[in-house]
Formats: sequence, C-alpha cells, structure tokens
Amino acid sequence: MISLPRNISRLSSLRAVSTSAKCNQTAAAGQKTDGSSFSEEAQAGLNFTLTPEQQEYLDLAESFTKNEIIPVAGHYDQTGEYPWPVIRKAHETGLMNLHIPEKYGGMGLGTLDGCLITEKMAYGCTGIMTALEANGLGSMPVMIAGNEEQKKKYLTRLIEEPLMCAYGVTEPGAGSDVAGIKTKAEKKGNDWVINGQKMWITNGGVANFYFVLARTNPDPKCPASKAFTGFIVDADTPGVTPGRKEKNMGQRCSDTRGITFEDVVVPEENVLIGEGAGFKVAMGAFDKTRPPVAAGAVGISQRALDEATKYATERKAFGTPIINHQAVAFMLADMAIGTEAARLCYMKSAWQADNGIRNTYYASIAKCLAGDVANKSATDAVQVFGGNGFNTEYPVEKLMRDAKIYQIYEGTAQIQRIIIGREWM
Repeated sequence: MISLPRNISRLSSLRAVSTSAKCNQTAAAGQKTDGSSFSEEAQAGLNFTLTPEQQEYLDLAESFTKNEIIPVAGHYDQTGEYPWPVIRKAHETGLMNLHIPEKYGGMGLGTLDGCLITEKMAYGCTGIMTALEANGLGSMPVMIAGNEEQKKKYLTRLIEEPLMCAYGVTEPGAGSDVAGIKTKAEKKGNDWVINGQKMWITNGGVANFYFVLARTNPDPKCPASKAFTGFIVDADTPGVTPGRKEKNMGQRCSDTRGITFEDVVVPEENVLIGEGAGFKVAMGAFDKTRPPVAAGAVGISQRALDEATKYATERKAFGTPIINHQAVAFMLADMAIGTEAARLCYMKSAWQADNGIRNTYYASIAKCLAGDVANKSATDAVQVFGGNGFNTEYPVEKLMRDAKIYQIYEGTAQIQRIIIGREWM
C-alpha cells in the first residue's frame, strides 16, 4: 500500500527539534504527537507499492476518465452546462463520495486513496472533477464534527442518490479573511435564524444542503475561535436563494454562485458541535480537503506534461522533432520535476491525515506547491505548442485557464504561505 510513514528518530536529525515541535511533528519513534501508536503499516517504513485494491480503483478511475470525461470535457467547457450525466455515471460507478464511511453506505476510503483517484480524474477535466470533489468539502464538516444523527441524515443521502452539497464560507467581502464574515445567526427559541450572503460557492446552485459558517457572537472583539457557529442548511429551506451562475475563466462547468440567506430558520439539531465551534470545524475541514485539491492540480500538471511531450515529439523544426532541442527538452524536464515533487507532497499530507497526524503544515505545502506547479506546467505547455497552444482547437489553452483557480480557491497561494510560515516558526 502506498504510504509515507514518519520514522521520527531518523528524521529528527534532518530538522531542528524546536522547529519540528512547533509543527507538531516530533514524537518518539512509533508514536504520534498525541502519544498514541502508529499503525503497523505506518511503522513498516517507506512504501510506494499499490495494493491490488488500490490498483483496481485507479484502473477504474483511469478508464472512467478516458471514456466518460475526456470525450465531453470540451463540450462542457464551451457550454458551461453542469455535467449531470457524468456525475450520475460517476455515482453509479462508485467514484463519488469515496470518503464516506461504510457505516453510512460509502466506501470508507482514506484521504490518500481518494487523492490518487482524484488525480486520475482531474487529468481528464478539472471542471468536472471540481464538481465531484466539492462534495468532499461540503460534507467534510459533517464527517469531522457531526453527531451520529447528523451523519446518518446527511452522509447517507449522498450515497443513496447522486446528490450534491456545498461549503458556504466565502462572502463578497470575506474570502481569505474568514474572521471578516458578516453572515449572522441569531438564536430564537430552539431555532437559529440566518441572514447574510455567501459568494463563490462551488455547487451553489445544485446543492442539496450547505455547510454554512455564520457569526453568532456580535461582539467584534470576540476571537474568531469563539465567534462563529457551523450549521447544516437544507437547500430547500425557505429564504435560501442561489444567485446566477458565474461565468468564470476556467473550470466553466463547475457551478459557482452567490447564495443569499434571508430569515432562514435552522433547527438547533443542525448545529455542528455547538455554538462558537464553527471556526474550528471550518478550518479542520481544510486539513482534510487541501490534499485532494493538490491532487487535482497534479492531475492537470501531468496532463499538460503529457500533451506537451506528445506534441513536441510530433512537431518538427529545423529538421528534427522539437523535443530534440534542448530549450524544449528542459521545459519538459522542469514540468516533470514539479509534477513529481507536488505529487509526493500531496501523498505525504494525505498519509498524515489518514494516520491521525496534524497535517496543517504539509497540507498547505502540498496545496501551494501543486497550484503553482499546475500553472507553470500549463503555461509552459502552451509555449511548447507555440501559436497552436493559443488556439481553442488544441487542448492546452483550456488547461491554462483551468489551472489558475488552484492558486485561489481553498486558500490562496499567499494564504498557504502565511500558514506555512506560521507553522514553521
């Protein structure tokens, strides 16, 4: 099985102990930072071998991508239509909601397994993959913070039908600055009443339910860790109004909208953990979902490398295929270096998530690096294609447009660097 165990006694010599401690990575050999033991698999050592089950999943994902995603990717990019037919087939095939535990009808796959599959499918179209993967982000707060009744109600329905959900945190005036959220929730009797507006919500117009972060303590001096509460809001609740579908530069078939909440009544039973715990829930979800986002970026980078390599092998200049010119070969080499490095980063951060190790540091590194690499690879692929790369008849201009969002959503590249710097110091 692919794994990246951490032998602390050996690695401690490679990094300053004080820095490692601040990153919550130091521990006795064979133990996690909370004192519990690693799994036997984790203690076995570095291993990049796929299990037969993992290989079966990846073969299925690759076949699905080849037959169901790539042939229609151009159509959905041009029309901006939501890819319902592909989503229904993915749901039927078992390639959606892989993270949901078997207890609730899901496959119960780990973060690393999901990341490997995400990379394969993002290779075909990251717009379609984002629509699929947004279910992971939308349902993750329920996964990590929901009680038994909430999990049964909301996770099970995602398995029973091809339903979508969404993560509602970003607002017109609050993206990276989560503490600046203005949407508020007031307690009235046994219910909460939510008023406010969210923006740039993936799956916003097609979601069956939303995770919504709202301010419940009006005191501006109240710290973010206590000022916000997380709610599960059904999309058909009166007062929930999705806005128009946004026309974006890339990933055009992904449904992105603003959502207005006007006197939306939510029962107490839909509060996650309790009043004031919302910020912790929202940030905890990112540690789980940033590795898959990084995996998606690696998928687009690998696609850019493959397309550029194929073109460079066929296109001739000065009497030889352009791949034989060092200028082009070096560009392909740099794309390969970045892709492989970003892949290892998401694998390590995903492995940490699966083994109960706090992965904030490595999840941000993976997301930041993979987003930057995807953009460089896509841009360089266009350059390798030359004038053809600038034309919509060739595949790489779409890759370049699709790649940009990986430096923006789920925490900008700059925010990731802030997190990395804070964790490192």
